Amino acid sequence: MEFKKLDEFVALAKSGKKKRLVVVAAADDTVLEAVYKAYREDIIEPVLVGDRDAIQKICTSLKIRFNDVEIVQESNPAEAAKKAVQLIHQGKGEILMKGFLSSDLFLKPIVNKESGLRKSSLISHITFVENPFYHKLLALSDVAVNISPTFEEKITIIENSVNVFHKLGVECPKVAIVSAIETVNPKMESSVHAAMLTMMNKRNQIKGCMIDGPLALDNAVSKEAAKHKGIVSDVAGDVDLIVCPDIVSANIFYKSMVFLGNSYLAAMVLGAQVPVILTSRADSDKSKMMSIALAAAMK
Repeated sequence: MEFKKLDEFVALAKSGKKKRLVVVAAADDTVLEAVYKAYREDIIEPVLVGDRDAIQKICTSLKIRFNDVEIVQESNPAEAAKKAVQLIHQGKGEILMKGFLSSDLFLKPIVNKESGLRKSSLISHITFVENPFYHKLLALSDVAVNISPTFEEKITIIENSVNVFHKLGVECPKVAIVSAIETVNPKMESSVHAAMLTMMNKRNQIKGCMIDGPLALDNAVSKEAAKHKGIVSDVAGDVDLIVCPDIVSANIFYKSMVFLGNSYLAAMVLGAQVPVILTSRADSDKSKMMSIALAAAMK
């Protein structure tokens, strides 16, 4: 099974039960537009945490009409994030979404060791990108959370991401560990890590996926580029998930595709007790809506 369009997440979410979505600092035009679209698709029931007056003003301006939506008053974004996490613990929400606040304020109560929502040993991030020049959805990790992951952390990033594919019904996603080159150079740590991760997969130490690396980006996404370089690989040119060396390369790659490559995305934080939607404040309402659909599609 593979996904070619982000809209397929909406169809998958509709096939399951409707989820309660808790939105932190919800007073934002694009966030409320996205939530309303998901609400009209009948895949979520929203709980809005934030400044009540500002939320209602935006809804009136955009002609958004929720039926009996619950609004939890909290004007302070940091406190709104704490209240939202409490709502999840109380069983009043099944998905958590970032609204108009910084990522660090949003994530702080989530990763709190005593009162947070951490489930995995490492919180990570995955982004699914729909690009007109690639034949299916392409996932990236980690573009938003882990700055310079260690080798051990890269293992967990892969495991977190592969688990998402499994929950979406993709039994064996193809994973490319990318570097600047497709050969091992001891002076280039990312290429060494890639080779080690590939061997761990071959020895069944990392399961549920097919890993190859190091691969340069061109031969990860293009069979023709791989052929020209003499690379024989079941992953090259048909990759489902690209694991980048660090947050800088990953973030630049995904933003280049969105702002220069006519792409849309769906993004989510992994390793928490519930799906956590983390998108950029600059992302479109469509990308935010598709992120909600991705989270709601989790089995």
